[in-house]
Amino acid sequence: MQQIPVVIDRGSPVPLYHQLAEQLTAAVENGTLRPGDPFENELALADRLDLSRPTVRRAIAELVARGLLVRRRGVGTTVASQVIHRRDELTSLYDDMVRKGQQPRTEVLSFDSGVTDAAAAEALGLPPDTPLVSVERLRSVGKVPTALMHNWLPPQFADLTAADLEDGSLYGLLRARGVRPVIAHQSIGARRPVARERRLLGLGAGDPLLTMSRRAYAADGSAVEYGDHCYRYDQYTFDVTVHEH
Repeated sequence: MQQIPVVIDRGSPVPLYHQLAEQLTAAVENGTLRPGDPFENELALADRLDLSRPTVRRAIAELVARGLLVRRRGVGTTVASQVIHRRDELTSLYDDMVRKGQQPRTEVLSFDSGVTDAAAAEALGLPPDTPLVSVERLRSVGKVPTALMHNWLPPQFADLTAADLEDGSLYGLLRARGVRPVIAHQSIGARRPVARERRLLGLGAGDPLLTMSRRAYAADGSAVEYGDHCYRYDQYTFDVTVHEH
């Protein structure tokens, strides 16, 4: 069982459990701890770092809540199977996967550069009859499907092609055209998948989906993308840090 070097600054205003949780999280995210690795038990970690058991317990609970660690009766605590963690920053799923050292694969299921969709147009702040770029993609890592993504873009991106979207990140393509999404409004939820989603994502009839709808905006306030995405429950977690104002 690997012992992760941890430095605790007792003079810092940052709570001790949070210092520990952040360093353990980094060890999982940078690959020092790999999926399936056994995790140092609570008592041993507390003794090694001269921390109280409640402090260590709270730090470990944070990693469990983030989906980084799994507790199993009779097995103990282990590093969870590899998942993607979206933090509180505006990145694409492709960017998140590459940052994790993965090689994402994209299949474009549909592409139309002149579709009208009143709901998507309203989300983008455009008249309901505006021709939009509509693209639906299936994102996978290896043979494991991860996300089914439907995006709508304003007509200024009508020069995009399906081939462009198979080779990289949607946000990367936008940035290459001088448009940088800097802020977004997201709605996150969960629901049962329909038959098509179960088939494409390899889910069972009782498995849930994580869902996210997002409107992304450029620095000038113009909407540049509207997305309606769903994710396999066991391949994706949303990790959001909330700051006091």
